[in-house]
Amino acid sequence: IITIAVFGITVFFSILFLIKSTCLLAQNTHTISGFIKNATDGETLIGVNVYNKANPSQGTVSNEYGFYSLTLPAKTYTIAFSYIGFEGIEMEVDLTSNQQVSVELNDGVVIGEIVVTGDAEDRNISSYEIGVLKLPTDKIKELPALLGEVDVLKTLQLLPGVASSTDGNSGFYVRGGGADQNLVLLDEAVVYNSGHILGFFSVFNADAIKGVTIFKGGMPANYGGRLSSVVDIQMKEGNKKDYTMEGGIGLVSSRLTFQGPLQKDKSSFIVSARRTYIYDIAKPFLRGSDFEGTNYYFYDLNVKMNYEISSKDKLFISGYFGRDVLNFASKFRDANFGVDYGNLTGTIRWNHQVSPKLFMNTSLIYNSYDYMFGGKEFGIKADISSGVEDWNLKIDVDYSTTPTRIPFLLEVPHEIKFGLNVVRHKLTPNFTQIVPTDNSGSLIDRTEPRFSNEYAVYALDRFRINEALGFDIGLRVSGYTFFGPYTSKITNITYKRNQIIENYFALEPRWIGQYKIDNQNAIKASFSFTNQYIHMVTNTASSLPLDIWVPSTDFVKPQRGWQASAGYFRNFEDNKYELSIETYFRKFSQQIDYAEDYVNDPTDDLEDQFVFGDGKAYGIEFFLEKVRAIGMVG
Repeated sequence: IITIAVFGITVFFSILFLIKSTCLLAQNTHTISGFIKNATDGETLIGVNVYNKANPSQGTVSNEYGFYSLTLPAKTYTIAFSYIGFEGIEMEVDLTSNQQVSVELNDGVVIGEIVVTGDAEDRNISSYEIGVLKLPTDKIKELPALLGEVDVLKTLQLLPGVASSTDGNSGFYVRGGGADQNLVLLDEAVVYNSGHILGFFSVFNADAIKGVTIFKGGMPANYGGRLSSVVDIQMKEGNKKDYTMEGGIGLVSSRLTFQGPLQKDKSSFIVSARRTYIYDIAKPFLRGSDFEGTNYYFYDLNVKMNYEISSKDKLFISGYFGRDVLNFASKFRDANFGVDYGNLTGTIRWNHQVSPKLFMNTSLIYNSYDYMFGGKEFGIKADISSGVEDWNLKIDVDYSTTPTRIPFLLEVPHEIKFGLNVVRHKLTPNFTQIVPTDNSGSLIDRTEPRFSNEYAVYALDRFRINEALGFDIGLRVSGYTFFGPYTSKITNITYKRNQIIENYFALEPRWIGQYKIDNQNAIKASFSFTNQYIHMVTNTASSLPLDIWVPSTDFVKPQRGWQASAGYFRNFEDNKYELSIETYFRKFSQQIDYAEDYVNDPTDDLEDQFVFGDGKAYGIEFFLEKVRAIGMVG
């Protein structure tokens, strides 16, 4: 652990030193930087195009915190800001010195000189992204409702290459991968179970969601830990201008959201709650029946606060808590059982603008998921429980530089991102207790908690050789340590607290290339290696959420995989329609499942009940979207 930590810290600060030396060389350039917000509510805007109007290839986009940085040779420029669904802005900027310029964009359609569809909606062609779909706030509001609920996750499952679960579980499958191979993030916190009502609804309340991005292919180096995909969801920050309240009543649930400024234009909050009332509707029909006492409900609570400490420092605190509770009773059979499961997340983030070119975010993240099942029938009582708990420290740095200023690299502009990540896992795969109601004896299968650390350092570089050709090249170095206390029933060895049992290490190169044929056509390709150190083992005999998460050990090896993809991208009618045709090929190893003759025997080691295998997947995907209206076909 110490060796890997020293290596990661050394790499991290070596990159900082390189950037520092680069800044000293860049004497003939200056930087315009700042934050971009929605003028209506003060929410920061993600993915806003910022560019030199005279040469649009000299540009950048705002990051996930609304920060942008553009470095150019010293002279006067007309800088344009454009974003789909918002009025664009142009301003003259004298870059004879660094400029801090924060802007606010107004909602609406522009019909003047700045036409949003001209430079913002061509991202299907001009961006490096392949196998990626983004749903910003305006699109989320337009999504179709299911039983009165807008469900962002269900919408993603309509995309080509994404399939919903057919066995009653809440998972989904991407390009032939398993349900556990998708990294679902809410404000950087992992959500292990993303479904309510056994997957019928997702846990994400659309009223609290700011934006959603799914990566099916071409996963950037700043993401890791899963083989198939990333679903990155950001919560709203809260209205910094006015207090607002909104809500809705659906067929199965109601929701209420309250947000407003803590200090106008400086800090804000949002609280959003949702609860189902299925049982309240069904209760009159169950009264006096065999199923009186049966009950089901779920609820969600999203909370977020932010505070602008200074023009260069911001603090964010966010959290989510949600649960499903089901109780089933049968008086005739003298039987009852209950299921209780849910997620808890908490994130503290500090944004710091180190310099006009350098932006740093530090995050401390907690997340947990647990389920409990209990039942009684035929004189037997049974209780089953399982859970996952993580602590996560992340540091991410964005750096934009000018042409010719980075040693050993091409003489072109570079957008560099690098960082490190350390996760402490605590997994409790299984606790089972079976007791006769007469207390004549009991059977207990107690799987002790298993501890591990997962860590990674990464760096990626986005650069454009010319207006037609661009690359996103990255490397992620990941490691994993499984340690005690732990007793192996296979080897009959007992390990002490913090005693290292097994180490794993992997290089994960990532590569994306984009060739822009003209303003309407582009070809893109990507290649990536990924590793996964924790695994979900599925109980296919039950549609209840009784799947367990297990760590990599000396017996259970990490899942490893690679994916190659390529695509043709085409825009029609002034970017009104977007077409993409993508093909992919994937290989993965060490896939895990229960053995066919699996029996829950407490005398056996859990790892001794697994089987492993390799797999591959390939396919072709067609996707057509009408950008300026609601609708997509895949």
